[in-house]
Amino acid sequence: METKDGFLVIYKDKGCTSHDCVKQIRKLLNTKKVGHTGTLDPEVIGTLPIAIGSATRFIQYLPQCKTYIGQIKLGIKTKTDDIHGEIINQKSWPKISDEKLDQYLNRFRGIIKQIPPKVSSVHVNGERAYKRSFRNENFELAPREVKIDELTLIKWDQINGIIEIKIQCSAGTYIRSIARDLGIILNSEGCLLQLKRISACGFDEQNSIKISDIKKGKKNSKNFIIPTISALNHITSFVLKNEEQINFWQTGRAIKVDINYFKESKSFDYKKPIKVIDKKQTLLGIGFLNKDQSVINPKLVLNAK
Repeated sequence: METKDGFLVIYKDKGCTSHDCVKQIRKLLNTKKVGHTGTLDPEVIGTLPIAIGSATRFIQYLPQCKTYIGQIKLGIKTKTDDIHGEIINQKSWPKISDEKLDQYLNRFRGIIKQIPPKVSSVHVNGERAYKRSFRNENFELAPREVKIDELTLIKWDQINGIIEIKIQCSAGTYIRSIARDLGIILNSEGCLLQLKRISACGFDEQNSIKISDIKKGKKNSKNFIIPTISALNHITSFVLKNEEQINFWQTGRAIKVDINYFKESKSFDYKKPIKVIDKKQTLLGIGFLNKDQSVINPKLVLNAK
């Protein structure tokens, strides 16, 4: 049976890497063209959207925000900035009210700069930082700008020094860095105790499936594959009306549009991608408007089937 193109939302268990999940899906679906939409650390559980077939070409056009629920343990500093790393310092934490703690969290809301953990996949002179860290090399990582759209204090356990939060953030945000930096701000130490991703790239935990359930035959993975076009609902559509336009598009030629077609939408930004479809709602690719908004130039064209 031919494998459907689209997205399969995996619920990743603890101890499994994102690449492990991709390899298992390749084997289960008997297809090589599989890729994930963003790495989850082995100890992090939750939502891992996986692209199948031509959907791998659309990963960059998915919504980039991700949502987590996590716990931060104060009083402990580790080499990896999470509880699984080697402990390098311990310190008491302050007695503080929920209200005051929430005020400290303000420092992490909005657009912030954070230094990634040294045990991370960030590149340092062409090599992953974690490889240098495992060799005990001395190096520094530059701060990176990330966006925290939501940071909610769920629970503060004063006795055990555990903070539970919900966080919605941009791609590239390290919750381990927030745990580490919050500990420092509170004149203590901090590390990530546990983390669960509940949504990513427009996909939610409720639509996820465990690989173990597929292997056991409890669920048919093909029934859980979300069509690529459904994952692009956030992108403005343009319909090609006839075979001539479709032929132009599929041979990589620009499509003329009414100059007022997109200007009627006040919220539309001509620099953003446009989802090109036919009258039957078949996804044909992604294009971008030229500056005067009179032509759509192809950026990604799906081959005719």
